Amino acid sequence: MRLVILGGSGSGKSTQGQRLCRHFDILHISTGEILRQAMSGEKPFSLGEESSLGDISSLNHLGRYAQPYVEKGELVPDNMMIDLIRTQLKQIDVNSGWLLEGYPRTAFQAEELDFLLDYLGQKLDWAIYLQVPEAVMVNRCLGRSLPDEQPEIVQRRIELFYDRTVPILEYYDRRRRLLTINGDQLREVVQQNILNLLSVT
Repeated sequence: MRLVILGGSGSGKSTQGQRLCRHFDILHISTGEILRQAMSGEKPFSLGEESSLGDISSLNHLGRYAQPYVEKGELVPDNMMIDLIRTQLKQIDVNSGWLLEGYPRTAFQAEELDFLLDYLGQKLDWAIYLQVPEAVMVNRCLGRSLPDEQPEIVQRRIELFYDRTVPILEYYDRRRRLLTINGDQLREVVQQNILNLLSVT
């Protein structure tokens, strides 16, 4: 199973992503978590002994580049994120499943992901979109009290999400790979709805 999970800040992407990965026993690749680790100087997420990001020499180097964007609630440039995902997916065994959380964030990234998967001999099964009202996303984010989730940053992220996500949804819908889920429900209900749709599609 190879999945992408889409949704704005506070939509429940991380929670549902982790639950789906446990259910299907697949790898969870969270670009937000990778970037946070890279910016904090922690040992970065890596699927192998080495991590190479092409023009970006290390994940910590990526963290320095990405930090100004993340702190303002802006999207990290496409080329950086594409390099990051290319590196991660190249390290995974071709027969292993995975779930991407936080990527793609633009229609261009979605298209580039398909090109990369074609090159790797893999195929995306489904893009799962967690649909949650804006007010609910804002309240959930502000309730988490994370350093990078101040009100103005949260608002900017959500604005960008709506601006950039519609083209991604259209992209996957045209390819008949989009599953839309009501994310404004109990976590267990959301998970069961996702599993029900995956089992009949």
